[in-house]
Amino acid sequence: MLRKIAATAALLAMPTMAFAQDGVPAAGDGADTAWILVATALVLLMALPGLGLFYGGLVRAKNFLSVMLQVAAVVGIASILWVVVGYTLAFGNSTGGWIGDGRAWMMIDLLNVSPASPNLPESTFAMFQLTFAAITPALMVGAWVDRARFGWVIAFTAIWGLLVYAPVAHWVWGGGWLGAMGAKDFAGGIVVHTTAGVSALVVALLLGRRQGFPSGALLPHAPGMTMLGAMLLWVGWFGFNGGSALTATDDASMAIINTHTAAATAALLWVLIERIKFGKSTTVGFATGAIAGLATVTPAAGFINPGAAILLGVAAAVVCYAAIVLVKNRLKIDDSLDVFAVHGVGGMLGSILLAVFMSIDLGGTGYAEGMSMGNMLGVQALAVVVVAVFSAILTAIIAIGVSLFMPMRVSEDEEVQGLDTTSHGERGWHLD
Repeated sequence: MLRKIAATAALLAMPTMAFAQDGVPAAGDGADTAWILVATALVLLMALPGLGLFYGGLVRAKNFLSVMLQVAAVVGIASILWVVVGYTLAFGNSTGGWIGDGRAWMMIDLLNVSPASPNLPESTFAMFQLTFAAITPALMVGAWVDRARFGWVIAFTAIWGLLVYAPVAHWVWGGGWLGAMGAKDFAGGIVVHTTAGVSALVVALLLGRRQGFPSGALLPHAPGMTMLGAMLLWVGWFGFNGGSALTATDDASMAIINTHTAAATAALLWVLIERIKFGKSTTVGFATGAIAGLATVTPAAGFINPGAAILLGVAAAVVCYAAIVLVKNRLKIDDSLDVFAVHGVGGMLGSILLAVFMSIDLGGTGYAEGMSMGNMLGVQALAVVVVAVFSAILTAIIAIGVSLFMPMRVSEDEEVQGLDTTSHGERGWHLD
C-alpha cells in the first residue's frame, strides 16, 4: 500500500506529466510558453495601469475617475466576450477566409498545440490574444473622454469587439483572406491601431465637440501621471511586440530592440519639434512621441532591423505630429486625446512602410517568394484601406444603433460638473 502511495506521489510530482483539459499530456516548448505568459502580463500592464494613467493624466481632474473606470470596464467586458465567442471568431477554423467557426466556443475545445505556433499550448496563445482584444477597444476611450455615457461606452465596445476587431483579426492573423494575400502585421498596426484609430475618429465626429473646444483651455490635470502611464506602456509594449514572435528566440529579441529604438527616437524628436515650435519641451510631448513611435513600429517590429526602426521613429514623430495639427487645429475635430492621429495614423504609416524596410537589401527579413517591394506595398496599402473603411462603416452603424437604446452623450450640466461627480462620485454611479 505504501509503495502504491509513493508511486502515485512520484507521478504527480513529475513536471513532464502536466495534462491538458482532454487528458492528453500538454504540449509546447516550456521556454516559449513561459515567455508568452510573461508577455501576456506585460500587455495587461499596458491595458490597465498604463493606459489608465496615460489617459487619466491628460483629462481635467473632474473626469479622471470616469476615464479610469471606462478603461477598466472596457478591458473587462472585452475579456469576457473573448473567452465566450471572440476567440473562436478570430482564430477558429476559417469559413471562406472571412470569420472563424465555432470550434472553440467558451474555449472548451482548445488544442494541446496552438495552430498558430507548434511551440505553444493553444490556451497560452488564446490568453495572449485576449490581451490584444482587450486593449484595442480601450484605446478608443481617449476619443470620447469628458462627454460619453458609461452605459453607451460598454455596450458599444462590447459589440465593436465582436463585429470589428474579431473579423479583422481573422482576416490578417487567423487564416483569413488578407493574410492569404500576403498582408503582414507583426503585432497589430492594422488589427489593433488602424481599427481603433479610425473607429475613434468616427465616434468623435458622432459625439461632437466638448464644451469649450477648440477655444477653451482643456488642459491635462496631471502631466506627470501621463508620463508615468507612458513609461508603463513603453515597458509593456515589449510584451506586445516581443510576444508576437510567439517564441523565446532572436525574433523576440529583435522585435523588442526595434520597439525600444523607435520609441526613443520618436519621443526625442517630438520634444525637439516642440522646442523649435514653442520654445520649450514638455512631458506630455515626450509621452505622446513615445506612443507614436511604439504604434508605428508595431506592425514592422519583427520584419526590420534597428536602423529601420530609427527611421520609423522619425517618420512617426513628424507624421503623427502633423496629424494632430490637421485633425484638431485645421479640421476642428475633437478627438480628445488624439487616438486617431497617434494610434491610427501611426499604425497605418508603419503598416505601409514595413513593405519597404523588410527588404533584405535594407536589412529586413525579406519578402515571400514571388513578392517584390512594389507588390508588397500594394498589398499593405490595400489591407490598410479595406480595414479602415470597414472599421469606419461598422463603427458608425454600431454607435448609432446603440444610441437608439441609450444616449451616447451626457447632458450639458453633467459635462460641466464633470463625470466623476455625476456618474460615479460619492453618491454612486449609474449606467446611463
